[in-house]
Amino acid sequence: MPIVTDATFILPDDFAAAALMGRIWRPDLASPSVVAIRNDGVFDITDNFPTASQLAGAADPAGALRAARGERVGVLQDLLTNTPPENRDPTKPWLLAPIDLQVIKAAGVTFAVSMLERVIEERARGNPDSATAIRAEVTRIVGTDLSRLKPGSAEAQHVKDVLVAQNAWSQYLEVGIGPDAEVFTKAPVLSAVGTCTDAGLHPKSVWNNPEPEVVLVVASDGRIVGASLGNDVNLRDFEGRSALLLSKAKDNNASCAIGPFVRFFDAGFGLDDVRTMEISLEVKGPEGFVLHGASSLTQISRDPVDIVAQTINENHQYPDGFVLFLGTMFAPIQDRAAKGQGFTHVEGDLVTVATSKLGRLTNRMRPSGACEPWAFGLTALIAALTRRIQNKPK
Repeated sequence: MPIVTDATFILPDDFAAAALMGRIWRPDLASPSVVAIRNDGVFDITDNFPTASQLAGAADPAGALRAARGERVGVLQDLLTNTPPENRDPTKPWLLAPIDLQVIKAAGVTFAVSMLERVIEERARGNPDSATAIRAEVTRIVGTDLSRLKPGSAEAQHVKDVLVAQNAWSQYLEVGIGPDAEVFTKAPVLSAVGTCTDAGLHPKSVWNNPEPEVVLVVASDGRIVGASLGNDVNLRDFEGRSALLLSKAKDNNASCAIGPFVRFFDAGFGLDDVRTMEISLEVKGPEGFVLHGASSLTQISRDPVDIVAQTINENHQYPDGFVLFLGTMFAPIQDRAAKGQGFTHVEGDLVTVATSKLGRLTNRMRPSGACEPWAFGLTALIAALTRRIQNKPK
């Protein structure tokens, strides 16, 4: 099943008004480039901002992106067409994930619905066959409407006391309604994949799902400067067996997808737009299966500013900034193969995460070992930027 590479499909609905930063691979320079996505083409602005993290750290990233002059490297449609690995002409440029040196962080259990699903995973010990019965029992004990509880409040503490007394407390409820948010490192720097390419699943996983999320872009001084879309690919069986397997459940080759672009905040787009975003998800399977889902940021239990403040402060610094997955309320329970086993991916699934102001992030699911190997790290980036400086006309 081919990946959708249509530019009008990928771009935000109000593209003409958006300050969009992307990254591309330039074979002629053997180097990644920071680019501005504009009405009249794609422009390489690496001479102004060698890294995406440097542009994100500017006093006014949207203004700086708009003001930057650069070399026109083509039109977006050509770049998108050349991005899927099976279609790629290695002599022409293609799209990458729109971030580079930023640390990739993620917040978990930020929505009441997904919080209950994490409790179910824990009690099922990663076995999807047990999930239906446990879901009914957990819902009976905990209830279905924890969304009105403010994490860390006296009311939340009372709920905790009741559940502890009933032997129903969970580490997921702790981070869901307790004072401290769950924030973890999703993937290494430079390892994210972008839109229109393959995303990875650990081949030993038999219970997994996409997690459609908004990804905040945060400068080194803690300013939230923009946003993108993300798919925090999750292995429910691995994490359900033990929370200590979180890194194996989350961090596999190509298992972190971010894109299509970073949209910087400006007068027409800001954090309040993020707070009210409706994120849609579509999964199209090679056998004809279709799954639709949604996640509304209006239902998040912790405000994005609070999660960012718990991520960067006097105890945690990020000199190159970071990006932060905000979590999802989407937890698929629709049966796919056998009754009572819920949803899990199959190879070839096309996953599209979308919202009107950030566009559409689309990926095809494959085993991690079958995705493009991650071979371009920090040493390679330093070498590539050094070459560009040395070869720049005097």
